[in-house]
Amino acid sequence: MDIGLSSACFYPNLHTENSIRKMKELGFNYGEIFLNTPSECEEKFLENFLEQKELYEFNINSVHAFSSSFEPYLFDEYDRRRNDMLIQFKKVCKVSKKLGASCYTFHGMRYKDLNELDTKFIIDIYNELLYIAMDSGIKLAQENVSWCMSSDVNFLRLLKEKCKYPIYYTLDLKQAYKANVSIEKYIKVMGSRLANLHINDRDENHTCLLPGKGNLNYDDISSKLKNVNYCGKGIIEVYSNNYINYEELTRVKEFVSEKFNNNSDKSTV
Repeated sequence: MDIGLSSACFYPNLHTENSIRKMKELGFNYGEIFLNTPSECEEKFLENFLEQKELYEFNINSVHAFSSSFEPYLFDEYDRRRNDMLIQFKKVCKVSKKLGASCYTFHGMRYKDLNELDTKFIIDIYNELLYIAMDSGIKLAQENVSWCMSSDVNFLRLLKEKCKYPIYYTLDLKQAYKANVSIEKYIKVMGSRLANLHINDRDENHTCLLPGKGNLNYDDISSKLKNVNYCGKGIIEVYSNNYINYEELTRVKEFVSEKFNNNSDKSTV
């Protein structure tokens, strides 16, 4: 598994256009780009960003948008608001393709009781979103997020079974912990549709830590991923307050590479 880094690790201390150089300096050739504000989807910004990508021969695996500003409203019952948010969604899909990303890491709806949802309405919207992403040449990768509907494995299963077009998934380890759902359950429902992996750690007192600083059993996680034939990238994604200096990110890459490329097929998550 190729190990990359998310530019979210530098927020808010480093502008997005400077993240490629920093990731390359730290020894990463792959990454996920977090677009922190709508202006970072504009053409002028994109031109500069593409220059950095080419200059440093950097591979962008996935794109993550400033999701809370528009993604929940893609499911709004007020059609005019929904249509306005769709404009931003289309823009992110186009940016993702231009940057060479294979997938768009998507948060989507805020959490509600699954029984309260108008599932036909939701599935119809997902079908439109999936078609737009597919037409743009990227995969829509629904991330399991603790405060979103996607924290519910039954909702993820519903999308997989009912959507007209293929939906893919991003598995985030810390978000599973925040949602109090086992990583194993997420891997089971995502299966062969798993397209992106966010790697981090946690313990009883911290919801997010650098990999190796908490108590996650990466040998077990790696084994479960191997069972579903996961062959995508592993993206280290933590918060900027989870480390003291950038060199820690380089060291943790070595740890993660060892765990996910030399795993033993033991036990369970």
